[in-house]
Amino acid sequence: MPIEYTVDDARRLVWAIGRGTLTGDDVMGYQRDVWSSPEVKGYNELMDLREVERIDMASAKRLKELASLSASMDAPAQSKFAIVASKDEAFGLSRMYETYRRLEDRSTKQVGVFRTMDEAWEFLGLKP
Repeated sequence: MPIEYTVDDARRLVWAIGRGTLTGDDVMGYQRDVWSSPEVKGYNELMDLREVERIDMASAKRLKELASLSASMDAPAQSKFAIVASKDEAFGLSRMYETYRRLEDRSTKQVGVFRTMDEAWEFLGLKP
């Protein structure tokens, strides 16, 4: 499975790890499966893309659709979404996603894209 995740209720965090080749369908499926659950509404999110070798996202339009879907599933309360992407391709696409999320009026998640896990943990205000 390209995206595996765990739910840490104590820290109110969904921690996901991407591996191998990620497709637009993988990411959309993860978004729908995880964030449609009322148990995680308002949780922070950590997406670790360091083990992703390739991203097969059909177009920038698909990335914008993902941002729109994600924003539509946000809880009313503010939360944070940290993306860790050490490789240039994943980092660049993640930054595009961050921009699209910021442009979504419905978005209540603050998205940050980082090269290291330490930066992501700091952004989330959590300890590893």
